[in-house]
Amino acid sequence: MSAQIKTLTVKLSDAEIQRKAALGHVRDLRDASHPALHFRYWKNRARGSWYLLGKRGWHRIGSFPELGTKQVVAALPDIRLRVGTDTGVGISQWATTGELLTWYAERMARDRNLSSKRKNTAASVMKCHLLPRLGDLPLISVTKAQLDDRLMWPMQESISIDYVRLAFQLLALAFRQALKLGLIQANPMAGIKFSDFSKAKVGVKPSRLRGGQLSDLVARLHGVLPTAPQDGLLALMMLCHGTRIGETRQARWSHICLAEGEWFIPAEHTKTSVEHRLPLTQQVRALLIRYREAQQANGYDGQFLFPARNGKPLSESQACAVFTRLGRGEWTSHDLRKLARTGWADLGIDHLVGELLINHAMGHNVKVYIQSDVMARKRDALEQWHAHLDQKGFALIHGLTGVRSGNSGKSLEAAQDKGRKAIQETTIGEV
Repeated sequence: MSAQIKTLTVKLSDAEIQRKAALGHVRDLRDASHPALHFRYWKNRARGSWYLLGKRGWHRIGSFPELGTKQVVAALPDIRLRVGTDTGVGISQWATTGELLTWYAERMARDRNLSSKRKNTAASVMKCHLLPRLGDLPLISVTKAQLDDRLMWPMQESISIDYVRLAFQLLALAFRQALKLGLIQANPMAGIKFSDFSKAKVGVKPSRLRGGQLSDLVARLHGVLPTAPQDGLLALMMLCHGTRIGETRQARWSHICLAEGEWFIPAEHTKTSVEHRLPLTQQVRALLIRYREAQQANGYDGQFLFPARNGKPLSESQACAVFTRLGRGEWTSHDLRKLARTGWADLGIDHLVGELLINHAMGHNVKVYIQSDVMARKRDALEQWHAHLDQKGFALIHGLTGVRSGNSGKSLEAAQDKGRKAIQETTIGEV
């Protein structure tokens, strides 16, 4: 008679499941305290599945031992709610949110299509916020209430709303990717929006540099050049072209063509993953020639405009340190980019040309529309901008020569006669 028993009522626990595994005739276990909760053994009786018995049938919750008894029992109220709203019950072989996040963090770290900056940012958000706050949360317990209590509300108390939104987006992305790959059977974050937790607007930060400060800014960079020419040129290239810090710090001499008056930025260095071409004005060409001559005079004949001691270009942290020194807490590298963009608008430069110069992502139709004369229009815009900078003191800078490496300790010297020589019509340092 006992051989026909298939469902056994017990006090469910992990230990009890393991003990009853030896009873080959028992297929299911149930608990009188939670009559709708059933455990079913697999063929490999060390493992099994959790089910919730409802009006519409059996709803699979997850697998054992990945999901232990305590986790399942604790999540039963949420599971019943999901059954009632048809939002799905089953989760995955992962027991906790931390396991899913760890998987997604490893996936992002190996994604060749993501920039190092994005990978590092995601890794930091995972390590400092998502994993500590949600790591032990069972996947079957991911609800708005839990996210609000554990993550969203505590974060907004001490961290900017921009960063809180970033953490939420990363979390949602991890769940969506897992669902697409069939690694979870339902996405508990489906339908959950950032606005469910906060109505605060993610604002646009105003630039801390304004047009009225140009003269003082240029004078500060002028003063830096004698002792730290690499710092000064990094800032000047960003001010002159509105480039991002990552695009600028990785510049190579092989990307600088004086004969054609062009700076080429490869796609792998841009945020938009699209190659970027910028015209070089007479002022910038003169500045670059003298800077390269000074590098060579100091024994550097390498391929980078802004080399580090290890022979590579300045790292992200090293470049940021440059602007910590230059800005003195008053402004950052991104403020130079904003200042350039605002300056172009103030000069009446066409909005579309400004967006192309700043290398913002553009729609396909816009690219097709303007590609015929884009370089000519960019050149005209930059010539206007650099002429404006000349009036603010830039003319004194690109008329200087004798630039020395920041490590040499030698001063920058003015040589007016050499400054008036014709600009060398060659490509610098082709590799």
